[in-house]
Order: sequence, then C-alpha cells, then structure tokens
Amino acid sequence: MHRPAILGLIVLAACTPRAGVSTAPAGSAAYDVVIENGRVIDGTGAAWFHGDVALAGDRIAALGPRGAFRAARAGTRVDATGHVVTPGFIDIQAHSIAHYMMGDGRAISMVTQGITTAIHGEGSSLGPVNDRILAAESDTGLRRVLARFAGPRGFSSWLEYMVGRGASQNIGSFLGDGTLRTYVKGEEAGALSAAERDTARAAVARAMEDGAFGLASALIYPPNTYASTEELIDAAKAMAPYGGVYITHMRSEGDKFLEALDEAIRIGKEGGVPVEVYHLKASGPRNWPKMPVAIARIDSARAAGQDVQANMYLYPAGGNSFASCIPPKYAAGGRLLDNLRNPALRQAMVQEMLATDAGYENLCEVATPANVMVVGFRKPANQRFEGKRLSEIAAALGRSWPEVIIDLNVDEELGLGELLFLMSEDNMRLQLRQPWMKFGTDAGSQDPATAKGMTHPRTYGNFPRIFARYVREQRVLELEDAVRKATSAVATRLSLTDRGVLKAGLKADVIVWDPATITDHATFDRPHQLSTGVKDMFVNGVAVLRGGTHTGAKPGVVVRGPGYRP
Repeated sequence: MHRPAILGLIVLAACTPRAGVSTAPAGSAAYDVVIENGRVIDGTGAAWFHGDVALAGDRIAALGPRGAFRAARAGTRVDATGHVVTPGFIDIQAHSIAHYMMGDGRAISMVTQGITTAIHGEGSSLGPVNDRILAAESDTGLRRVLARFAGPRGFSSWLEYMVGRGASQNIGSFLGDGTLRTYVKGEEAGALSAAERDTARAAVARAMEDGAFGLASALIYPPNTYASTEELIDAAKAMAPYGGVYITHMRSEGDKFLEALDEAIRIGKEGGVPVEVYHLKASGPRNWPKMPVAIARIDSARAAGQDVQANMYLYPAGGNSFASCIPPKYAAGGRLLDNLRNPALRQAMVQEMLATDAGYENLCEVATPANVMVVGFRKPANQRFEGKRLSEIAAALGRSWPEVIIDLNVDEELGLGELLFLMSEDNMRLQLRQPWMKFGTDAGSQDPATAKGMTHPRTYGNFPRIFARYVREQRVLELEDAVRKATSAVATRLSLTDRGVLKAGLKADVIVWDPATITDHATFDRPHQLSTGVKDMFVNGVAVLRGGTHTGAKPGVVVRGPGYRP
C-alpha cells in the first residue's frame, strides 16, 4: 500500500540511528538483515567505502563502517566480500505491463539485472479507462479486466491491480499520451476540439492525483502521432501544478531529430514542466553527426534555466513494431489492418514507404532493409524468417521490402516486431558521459524458460551491460557515476524521495553484485540468456534474489509521483 512521500522521513525509532552513516552500539539493535564486508556505493556519486548496511522491515536501518554491526542481532547476514552494495536500479522506461497483468510477476529478466523499480507508460498506460478505451481494445479478456479501471480513480486502480497480483519489482507509471488521446477522441486523427481539450486536462489532473509521474508521449506511433504540439503544451500545463514531467519518444530520431528535440524543449518551456527524452539517439548514419548538436542544445537549454534531461539504452539497435514503418495515417480509427488488406491502397503505401521524406518517421528507410531484423513470427509457414533481415526476406519472396511489410503484417495480424540497427557506438559513448543521462531498458520482462522467438537483448542485459562494457572494459564511466545514473538520478527525476540512495530511513531496495564479473549474455542472435553478477537483491527489505536465484518473493509496491492525493 502506498504511503505519502513524507513518511519516507520517518525513522524506525526502535532500531534506526538518525544519521545517514552510523555505528550501532553492540547489542543495542536487532536487524532483519545485515549486509557486511562489501564496498558501499550509496548512489549519490560519492566514492565507495568499505562498510556494512543493516535493514529492518522495509527500511534501511543504518549504515556503518566494516564490522559496525558484528555484535548486533540479525535475522540474516549477507557476506558481500568482493562485491559492491548499491541501491537497486530504477528503470525509467519499462514495458512489463503485460507481464504484470498476465504473467507470474517475478520479472526474471529484469530482477537478474538488478532492477528493483520499473516505471512504465511510454505512449500508453492501462488507465484511465472509459468507453472509448474499451472500444479500442480487441482482446475481449483484456477488455473485461480494463473495465475495472473505469471511473475517477482508474489510473490508481490499474497500478494497484498489477501490484495486487504479486510483483517482484516496485511499479509506477506515467500517463501515456496515446491513452489520453484515445480517452478523449478514440483512435481518430485530427486536432482536439475545445471540449476534448477540457476532457484531456481533467484526465491529466486526475491521473496526476492518482500518482502518475507526468505525461509520456511516443510521437511516431498512432494515436500518439496525431497529437499536436499545442495539445501537448495544454496537457503539460495541466500537470505542472502537480510536479509532472513531460517525457517523450520524440517525433523523430532520424532526419528530423533536431527539429523534434526543439519541439520537446518548447513543450516543456511553454507548459512549465521538466522535459525528459526517452532513449536519446541519432538514427541512421546520415544523422549521426547531429548528436553533438543535440547535446549542445540540451546544455544550452539547461544553461538558460530549463530542466531538460535524457535517458538511453546500451545497444546500437532499437526495437518496435514491424508496423511502425507504415505511414501512420493508415492506422487512424483503428483501421490499419483493414487498410493493409485493401488492394486499392497498396501502391500508394509502397511509394510512401520508399520516399525519403513522406512526412513521417520511417525508420526502415533510414536504417535500410539490410539493417532491419524481423522477429515474432507465430505462423509455422513464416518461422523460416525469424531473425532474418528485411532485405533477405524480400529476396526470398521476390517482392519489394515495402510489399513484404504490408503482406507479413497482414499475415501475422500486426503481431511482428523489428530490431533496427541505427546507432553509432561513438555517439553512445558521448551520450553516456553527459551528467544528465540516465538509463532505461525500453523492454518488457521475459523468462528464458518459457520465452519463444527473438527479442531485443536489452530485455535481459541492459543494466549489466553498462557496468561490463562501459565501466569495466571501456572505462567510459567511473563506477560511482554509473551507479548514480542508474539509481538516484532517476529517483530525483521522478521525485521519489524514499528510495534510490542508501541512507538510513529510506526504503530498503538494495542489491549486492560483483563489478568484476557482472555480465550481459544476451545477444541479438541468442537473446534469451540471463545476465549474471547480481548476487542478492532486496526489495522493500525482502529478499528477491539470493545467490543469484529468484526466491519467489513478490514484495513490490506502487510508487507514485509528487502529485499523488490519497
């Protein structure tokens, strides 16, 4: 059950020292867990120190130098020799909604990365719900569940439903702008009317009071793409009094990358809210030189007093729906599949997909078909194409690549995904060094024991890859700074005052891991491999991992934004 953030200041009086670093006198306290003999990295960016961490209930009870709690009574002792002890990682761009709505809640591929808190909402959330939302959902089973989240506190009801089913991670969310659009206008394109804008503002306010962290847009995907700059500014103004953040998958990461960044900055400035850019990237070789310019624009905005920041994942390829390269106008009104089946529209679609500037973000053209991997085939006749490049499939079928996109999306009923190899490693290293950078998986949890088909390796390896590749091997980041960007930087961004740092009185989201061996094993060709190196994980003081193995515990709670009104 969520408690207001002010309770994060309450110390466990019976056993918790008041200072952030302290030593309990021998025999004076009883702790549930004592983690000892590790190198403590508190998440603030400060240098590590040899120390011990004591947990009591769902809180960090005390920190002290090595041996500080040797004489104290403890239910469990964890030997962290050779390991670091850090706050749990916070994933600012999670996509595990389906897992928590229908899966077992253990979040195997995520907790083994050390992720204790998952923040959802990019473009869509499952609350609030009204008749338009229900009409847009084709899955009758899911529609019955969604009906639970109708009413004035629907966003909150949705979050509580997921945690109520059992969650190994803490769960929070932004309000998805695609959900907001559907809530007020259905799936139709076009500007919002004055009445629809009033409805949108009221829905934003209610979601903020339910604990949304702000508004999250995904402006290359319908119906998000139908949103105008002005309506996004309007929504930003509605969430500004609640401390909301405008977070965005921008309208372009390719040919209109800089223009899209300017739009995001404008929305934040005129709306009076901070701006966060999802998975900052310059997509396609012809756009790689734009990244230093983009960084300069963010720095310039910050120097002028505007809060603009970004996050990223740690791979040179992105991933999304295989239908995303189709002009979004054909998806208006939920009619994409019908339009793909219409032979009268086929030639026009093909020509638009082949155009270098057809007025939408066509990443298949930006990447080129040789750099588009198609995944997620379900029909046996199509299994031979799993993990193949779009150019290979086109050659095998004797069709142009736009025709393949049309035909396979029809055949697989829009169920396919794609991996797009678009980014520059040099740019990634440059981005990592920026003080305002944070991390997100942009993925949903999977279990390798049951997973089928291909997926993006970030599902299993994003956070360990930071420390294996960019800290240990390439020395792009110092260890303490990488931990800060994975923990307190996200907590501060989201106004999560009760976690993200190792400090007495805060929530006990703590991980113990080996910086010398932490490794991501998932690859693009063999993605379903768990990362290794995270030994122990505690979520709200409860052990979720012990010795790298899931305990089955599901102690996650709902985390909420600063506008929450119980």
